[in-house]
Amino acid sequence: MATSFEPVLLRNVGVKDSHTLKVYRARGGYEGLQKALALPPGDVVARVKDSGLRGRGGAGFPTGVKWTFLPKDHPGPIYMCINADESEPGTFNNRILMEDDPHQVIEGIIISSYATKAATAYLYIRVEYGLSFRRLQSAIDECYEAGLLGKNIQGKQGFHLDIHLHRGAGAYICGEETGLIESLEGKRAWPRIKPPFPAIEGVFRKPTIVNNIETMACVTHILDRGVDWFRSIGVPPDPSNPRDIGSLGPKLYCVSGHVNKPGCYEAPLGITVRELIDDFAGGVWKGRKAKACIPGGLSMGFLTEAEFDTRLDFNELQKKGCLGLGTAAVIVIDDQTSMIDVLYNSCRFFSHESCGQCTPCREGTAWMTKILARMRRGQGELSDLDQLAEIGGGIGLTPGTTICGLADGAAWPVKNAMQKFRPEFEEWIRSGRRSEDPLGELLAHH
Repeated sequence: MATSFEPVLLRNVGVKDSHTLKVYRARGGYEGLQKALALPPGDVVARVKDSGLRGRGGAGFPTGVKWTFLPKDHPGPIYMCINADESEPGTFNNRILMEDDPHQVIEGIIISSYATKAATAYLYIRVEYGLSFRRLQSAIDECYEAGLLGKNIQGKQGFHLDIHLHRGAGAYICGEETGLIESLEGKRAWPRIKPPFPAIEGVFRKPTIVNNIETMACVTHILDRGVDWFRSIGVPPDPSNPRDIGSLGPKLYCVSGHVNKPGCYEAPLGITVRELIDDFAGGVWKGRKAKACIPGGLSMGFLTEAEFDTRLDFNELQKKGCLGLGTAAVIVIDDQTSMIDVLYNSCRFFSHESCGQCTPCREGTAWMTKILARMRRGQGELSDLDQLAEIGGGIGLTPGTTICGLADGAAWPVKNAMQKFRPEFEEWIRSGRRSEDPLGELLAHH
């Protein structure tokens, strides 16, 4: 699979000046837009829907279906919001697209805005992405000069679009679509209670579509190469299950942690964890063996090494007890790394990033972090493991206790660790082991 697949999303990466309009057009750019403008907007929506494209931001909701939720014949403005916050730990595929091929993303935004009749698009980007911001702004400026943005785009009467870049302040919660909207409006990024969903009441309480950067890049190629091409890639729907819509198209996988060649790789949806690590990332580093991996960003939970033949798609990972595919950011953990340390880092992150609006998330993430910190000091008790499992099972959208899914993301690694690595935790507690903490030792010394 590593040798036969032709990269599409990353095909311009590494090409000199790939971020410029001149090079992008010379390599076939904006042909998808021309094909889209030759169709009525409803037909563009139908093509994206028929392609089976599922959102690449984490949840995997069908993109074309989301577009159909907009009110029909809405008299007021419709907005397009592009989520470039990319705050999930281990994830950097959006950054590569924005830095090296911004026009691929912008073409997808223009097509999507035409399909949904949006005249204004807000591209929400995290403030740490300095080069991405500059490359996108330069590409947007080029598009205005070339008549690809503004009034009557490419001679299409009545199709107007402005794209505005908006820099967020670097909070994890801004990756949640309603938290992003609140931040975009200049308020504290507290997720909203849904319904109403953004397609009905989003930015400025107007109908809004929120899509991810990689999703926009996929829209570009669906219009350029066609629905059949897109559906020929990935895992097709299960004909015996009418509710299964498959996991179709190319996907950008991030690989980091204990591998020889960390990086962003493109492959069809459905490649296995083992193939990704061995065929793309050069195997586990230092001649060691893998103990576990995080298969889709920190919030998805853990797979054991014995589960590495699991497909990385929207359905298979849930059968292994993970939350889902998420952002497809694989973090590999070798056999010399303590799962107690890994889980502590996870809980500490989510406790810090909880917006505090929902009590179960605010208190639960802090409680789990304190229990694990005590365990790392050699003061843990076996009853702590049951306590962690109970807290992990009691917070989040799944039990219905929080407004957004951050608590689910915080709880899933804890639930997985208690199920899959409990003997390691028990041995740690019984032996009274302590974790090495260079930062803590440094602070204690001073």
